[in-house]
Amino acid sequence: MIAYLKGRVQQKTPGQVVVDIGGVGYCAFIPISTYLRLGDEGSSCELHIHTHLTDSALALYGFSTSEERELFLKLIGISGIGPKLALNVLSGIGPAELEEAVQNSDVARITLIPGIGKKLATRIALELQEKIEKKEKVLAARGSKEKEDLISTLMNLGFRRKEVEDVVDQTIRNLKPQAGIEKLLRECLRKLARV
Repeated sequence: MIAYLKGRVQQKTPGQVVVDIGGVGYCAFIPISTYLRLGDEGSSCELHIHTHLTDSALALYGFSTSEERELFLKLIGISGIGPKLALNVLSGIGPAELEEAVQNSDVARITLIPGIGKKLATRIALELQEKIEKKEKVLAARGSKEKEDLISTLMNLGFRRKEVEDVVDQTIRNLKPQAGIEKLLRECLRKLARV
């Protein structure tokens, strides 16, 4: 499976690019946003690739950013959306704007994309919302570096993880991580002394 290409732009059109890598030309389908970011023919380029294999074909889909590729993968995971329609969606709206439209359930904005009707726009909004929420939960569950540092420091001082997690979360929420680790630690210790 090809996941990444780095070479020279042999030729490009708004829908595809041929990348020359050591004398071999790889053709990848691309959204308009990637086309606009690619340099002129002969210039170097890097593409994040999704290799799409079906019973009848092998196709490469290229993106200038890994975020675009991730969104493309989420889109083709939605029933009724194939790779070509997913490229069409990404050509009609940027990843950040699409995520914002999905989070705000802005079906009207999604229907402005050519080839997307109200029914499909509603399905995109609902299914992507679930996938975006899962991603946010995973990121939140991992915790920030500040949170892990505070918990580790407090455990080294003799506190148990269970008793400090809520205090650390509350302190970070109230003071924000920008307050600095010393100020956050003092506030956590002050709260734990009261318990």
